[in-house]
Amino acid sequence: MRGDIVFSHANGFPAGTYRVLFERWHAAGWRVHAVEKFGHHAAYPVTSNWPHLRDELIHFAERVVDGPAFFVGHSLGGFLSVLAAAKRPDLARGVLLLDSPIISGWKARAVQLGKATGLTDRFSPGAVSRRRRQQWPDADAALAHFASKPAFARWDPAVLRDYIAAGTEPHAGQRRLAFSREVETEIYNTLPHHVPRVLRAHPLQCPLAFIGGTASPEVRQVGMATTERLTGGRVSWIEGGHLFPMERPAETADAVLAALRALAAERRP
Repeated sequence: MRGDIVFSHANGFPAGTYRVLFERWHAAGWRVHAVEKFGHHAAYPVTSNWPHLRDELIHFAERVVDGPAFFVGHSLGGFLSVLAAAKRPDLARGVLLLDSPIISGWKARAVQLGKATGLTDRFSPGAVSRRRRQQWPDADAALAHFASKPAFARWDPAVLRDYIAAGTEPHAGQRRLAFSREVETEIYNTLPHHVPRVLRAHPLQCPLAFIGGTASPEVRQVGMATTERLTGGRVSWIEGGHLFPMERPAETADAVLAALRALAAERRP
């Protein structure tokens, strides 16, 4: 089985960060397409619940594929994938969420209240991203900076090098973050709280699956009840945290291919 994968990245990590996974999928015969950086195009601003980012993904898919594709997304990208498939079922053959547990119930209402009151800005990951260091003398200095951090030290070395290549850019004779920390922060602070409501109004017309990290704080915080229900139990796990695709890229790439084979065998609801 072959086809098209429309991949969407996690917040702050441009698509080039996932090169190792893409090459493995290419080698298996898949065509892989990805928006390089969500939220950086004036036509698709970051707003609450990410409707314009969803449309950015839809319009991209319209341009690059001729028929239904598998939408695969990591974190931010998973939410965008399921929202795009709900709005445009004709584009989606299946959806695979990589550590994008769907929030619902009182936790979703808390997110909604936090956005309305501005408290999200204080307690979301945006509180960290807004102060993130964004410039280094050169690429080697940027690599050394990230390699010294415990979260990045767990990454596959090739993926970390790809992040430096895709996630930083030349600026005034130095290197700076290519993914704006202001955009990253705004994405964190406008997290969708309405996904279950969207799916009640527009049920997915394709199968949905989930792969999570065994030690993911996001899974622990959100819980899996809604995701288990919406996927019909199509859930699997890879050892690692929220960024397990960066920690275990080859294993992740192979798990995605296995999940896509299973999704392809499913009948549309």
